[in-house]
Amino acid sequence: MDTKTQAILDVKNLSIHFGGLKAVDDVSFHVNRGEIISIIGPNGAGKTTVFNMLTGVYKPTFGQIFFNGEEIHGLTPQQIVKAGMARTFQNIRLFGDMRVIQNVLLGMHTNTHYNFIDLIFRTKKFRTIEKEKQQKAVDILKFLGLERYVHDYPTNLPYGDQRKVEIARAIATNAKLILLDEPAAGMNPEESEELLAFIRSLASQGFTILLIEHDMNLVMNISDRIYVIDHGRKIAEGLPQEIATNKDVIVAYLGEEEMDEEEVENA
Repeated sequence: MDTKTQAILDVKNLSIHFGGLKAVDDVSFHVNRGEIISIIGPNGAGKTTVFNMLTGVYKPTFGQIFFNGEEIHGLTPQQIVKAGMARTFQNIRLFGDMRVIQNVLLGMHTNTHYNFIDLIFRTKKFRTIEKEKQQKAVDILKFLGLERYVHDYPTNLPYGDQRKVEIARAIATNAKLILLDEPAAGMNPEESEELLAFIRSLASQGFTILLIEHDMNLVMNISDRIYVIDHGRKIAEGLPQEIATNKDVIVAYLGEEEMDEEEVENA
């Protein structure tokens, strides 16, 4: 099979129960290398819970998660990051008292190859690795068009650029698959359009993207495929144009059985 079409992420019958509540129930999906895939659904549908299972925050009650062909069920969040999967969060989680480059450097902690003695005595090995990490962080920021912010504090940046810094930190982990949790949250239409182009540029550079998003204009214009979850279950999957006219999706979002495509996209 062509490696470009192999699934980098393959999720089979994923379920998690909290007491008697089935927060996610028998959800399966896959993400091929180089794709931009969206998971959508009404508030409380279970989307972020899926992300939390993928990244090791929650342990699934049932199901399997394969990443790069290896089962990652039961791995810690740090082990999953080290394997090549990183995420951002709906609420931006940057350290406001640390400069932009320092926030990006935090993403490299899982791939640091010096020991405690090197750290304490600032050995040649320590200095060499730290210099390499600094350069890599600068290179990532340049790649994302953020080099002008290297020494700024994140809170001084425009909202959309703060999102990009968070993505830069994910890239710094050596991630191949980046999970974006509502990246357009809080953005105005102009910022959302810029984000759309930015995510496309990531995919063009070889990253695979899986995102949760409520901005349906962004979802419909950026996704290769879309999965829809409602009440913890997958109710639809397909191309954007198929999802936009899917009766079950329309009912889940709007509670109405008749709605034309334009109204669904703008809902």
